[in-house]
Amino acid sequence: MRAWCPGSTPSAKIGAPDAWQTGRVSSADDPRDTLPQYVLPLVVRLERDAPPARTDALEAAARAVLVILSDDRSLGDGEWAEAMGAWQDARIRKVVRRARGAEWRRAAALPGLTVTAGTAEVRVFPPVPLDGWPGELAKLQVSGTELAEQGDLPPAGPEQAVLWLSPDLEMSTGKEMAQVGHGAQLLWYALPEAARKAWREAGFPLAVRTAPPARWSALTASGLPLVRDAGFTEIAPGSCTVVAEPPASPGG
Repeated sequence: MRAWCPGSTPSAKIGAPDAWQTGRVSSADDPRDTLPQYVLPLVVRLERDAPPARTDALEAAARAVLVILSDDRSLGDGEWAEAMGAWQDARIRKVVRRARGAEWRRAAALPGLTVTAGTAEVRVFPPVPLDGWPGELAKLQVSGTELAEQGDLPPAGPEQAVLWLSPDLEMSTGKEMAQVGHGAQLLWYALPEAARKAWREAGFPLAVRTAPPARWSALTASGLPLVRDAGFTEIAPGSCTVVAEPPASPGG
């Protein structure tokens, strides 16, 4: 299993602190580690008798991150802007939990946004301190989010951004959801303002696919937004997990 991506050089991005390379570093090396650390909570609805398809859940998670980043409440003097700013100033951590039945209904009553994709529902919440989760969310399980595909996946269309998952790594579905959320966020930062506006107005069309093994090395060296995991869970520090490819014609 290839964990590190030698030789890949991320491009400069727009409008947010450096998040292209998310490998763990010491506070002496990166001032972000001295700041208060926040996490973006995502909750996937996982009913026992009707679990969502894996890729639907991944695409819903990625779109949920984009929706909250671009929501008016996250910008300017919006009610979520302070928390969103503190989260983006430090490490862009995301944690995915699962809920069903009454758990889901309690989570859905909290301030946030619910995004659907096919069979999946994912709710995203404004960032919270690492040790300051709301009780309704803190009780939810992180482990056990393992989902299966439900049929073959169609090719991505030219109007869709594509979040390419590494073919070399084995991750739980919950971990993958967080990683594609990172990829979507980095792509949002990288796009010019006009392309961002068009993509948002189109409803953030995107697809999540596992990269063909023969293409993965080229993707990681392409200069496209590249996610390197900090290695806190499941995989080694510095593992390259996602490459984000922009749509050919946002909104078109």
